Amino acid sequence: MTHKKHKFTAVPVSLIMAVLLTIGSAMVSAEEQWPAEPPAEAPAHWGAVSANFEEIPYPYPVQFLELNRFGEDMRMAYMDVAPTGRANGQTIFWQHGMNFYSEAYTPTLKVLSEAGFRVLAVDRIGYGKSSKPVIPYNFNFVAANMKSLLDELGIDEVAIVGHSMGGMVVSRFAMLYPEVLSHVVMVNQIGLTDQRQSRPWSDPFATPAGSSSYRSILAGHRRYFPKDWPPGHLEFVRRQFGQTLSGEAPRLAMVRRLQGQMLYNDPVVYDWQHISTKTLVLAGEEDGLVADFPTLARHVVSELQNGALYMYPGVGHAPQIEIPDLFHADLIDFLRSDPNEPASDWR
Repeated sequence: MTHKKHKFTAVPVSLIMAVLLTIGSAMVSAEEQWPAEPPAEAPAHWGAVSANFEEIPYPYPVQFLELNRFGEDMRMAYMDVAPTGRANGQTIFWQHGMNFYSEAYTPTLKVLSEAGFRVLAVDRIGYGKSSKPVIPYNFNFVAANMKSLLDELGIDEVAIVGHSMGGMVVSRFAMLYPEVLSHVVMVNQIGLTDQRQSRPWSDPFATPAGSSSYRSILAGHRRYFPKDWPPGHLEFVRRQFGQTLSGEAPRLAMVRRLQGQMLYNDPVVYDWQHISTKTLVLAGEEDGLVADFPTLARHVVSELQNGALYMYPGVGHAPQIEIPDLFHADLIDFLRSDPNEPASDWR
């Protein structure tokens, strides 16, 4: 497997600032228009969304790492966010969830930057602005891509944070590349059991890859929030549904199915015992994506060599959305803690 240098074209700072200001105004305007409760059916004016999010603005300049995997050329999009607060010399490597991409974590990226961290936020292959190849996705492939980006940028130490499926990426990365890690944070990680023990394998190519409906997509997102629905979150439903209306919907559906197969084919439950880096499992206790999440989260920590657990009562799968101020404060406290001290002493 090889990778090539990323390429990007310089753009005048004045033009970038003008575009960002326009984008910011548009986003505020759009958020004000979201209804308090999602509509029962997709609004008639919702249109198709492109396969690689060309029309979706990101808050920071997007660059691309060119990769060749499985004999195919592909591009991995990422944002390299410089600290806006007093720089502390630490770099955070952010990993998104299954239904998301780097841009969806904009508020968190901004808070971390303001706290003095440099933040790398990727769209993994198959997500967001990155390539969408039909390939045998697995977590070793994903971790290797992350390491290639660090090598390309000359970064030799990071703290890696992953939400939801990103927590599985973090688990595999931490097992494979402990030498580059200072801290590990798993935020409401999924894949907490080996699903091969509870259901048979299914062939992702056995039936045509159909598109999800608006209602099924909305139902999936509603599971994140045990209490109030955040109106602005409907934008992420719109984007996901919009891709089912695009001309590339069948391919995108197949890519999504293959990504989902990773959860079954490549469990990370056997990785945790090999993770020696200081690790925090930080999570909403009322995670609706799995039965009895607290018990499973405690099991993760019991397997880690140096792990701690901190859960928020009454909070669901996305604490960064439900309780952003508290979540960010706790996350930053842990990331600033001495990596050589026991994880249990982080607070």
